[in-house]
Amino acid sequence: MGIAVSTQQSVGERLHSVSRYLVYFGGFVLTGIAVMTVLSIVGRAFVKFGLGPIPGDFELVEAGCAIAVFSFLPWCQLNRGHVSVDVVTNFFPIRIQALLILIGDIAISAMAFVIAWRMWMGMGERTIWFSQPVRDALGFGYKPFAPETTFILGMPIWYSYALSFIGAVLFAVVAFYTVWRSVNGLLDGRLPK
Repeated sequence: MGIAVSTQQSVGERLHSVSRYLVYFGGFVLTGIAVMTVLSIVGRAFVKFGLGPIPGDFELVEAGCAIAVFSFLPWCQLNRGHVSVDVVTNFFPIRIQALLILIGDIAISAMAFVIAWRMWMGMGERTIWFSQPVRDALGFGYKPFAPETTFILGMPIWYSYALSFIGAVLFAVVAFYTVWRSVNGLLDGRLPK
């Protein structure tokens, strides 16, 4: 009775696979940040022996955490891992629960779209590429005089925006998929999986 149920399941399997690999990437980045932080702290403790902190460690932590968070969002949405309060709604009939899940998925889809859009705009505002007409067509805004970089490493800020944008786009795609999944759940009179 749902809308293209077999296609929805096929798309869900693909999104599940892509989201899982993005989670692995985010976990790898987070593990790298943790190791780098430990090495930097140990280096600070042994300055008198010729060691020292890793230059720009806080800049790398900042960029890496943003990349990791955006890498985890699609998986979280796909597996209904976002915070929800079910104290009262668990007593509602299944169709009402399914409707509330659909409303939540629609709200998250709107938010995910706005996040991806603003991430694209933010990345565009920090790059100096392309002529102004091309930038306007891409929605990049006005060309900055110089690329924005981090203070110590001089790393362009758009690097972390670009890698975070990948997660933001997949988050938006997964969020729209969960709306589809919730509509099918509501039409079938069951809670979406």
